[in-house]
Amino acid sequence: MSNPTRCAACRYLRRRCCEDCVLAPYFPSANPHRFACVHRIFGASNVARMLQQIPVEHRRQAADAIAMEAYWRVQDPVYGSVGFISMLQREISVVQRELAETQAQITMYASQAQSQPNQIAAAQCLVEDGHLVPSQPPFPGLYQRDDISQETLRRHF
Repeated sequence: MSNPTRCAACRYLRRRCCEDCVLAPYFPSANPHRFACVHRIFGASNVARMLQQIPVEHRRQAADAIAMEAYWRVQDPVYGSVGFISMLQREISVVQRELAETQAQITMYASQAQSQPNQIAAAQCLVEDGHLVPSQPPFPGLYQRDDISQETLRRHF
């Protein structure tokens, strides 16, 4: 008896799909490209033999791993999935280096800001009548009105 809906493997190989087809649960007819990559790299009989030697509970993971490796081998025949993994590792190391540089800059700026806050504050203030008065209003341009002189603002702010 043949299965009314053939799996991608049997459809690709143009054969009947029997009910005990080893490849049917892992290569459904909805995704024929998946089996095409696997067949091109490993061969249908080799994949069927590998899946038969694995316990049933692990076959799904094995079929997924075989399909993924076959896909990457088709994309990059020399390195396969290792080429993609290496590229991702290089990107991670570049980003980690950038992160370390940014953290070092933040630390440097934070230490400079901690060591110089009194100097910066003193440079921005004038001493008038024994009191520290800012040389500029806290928000330049905010208090610039025509009816109030800058000298009055400087004294009060």
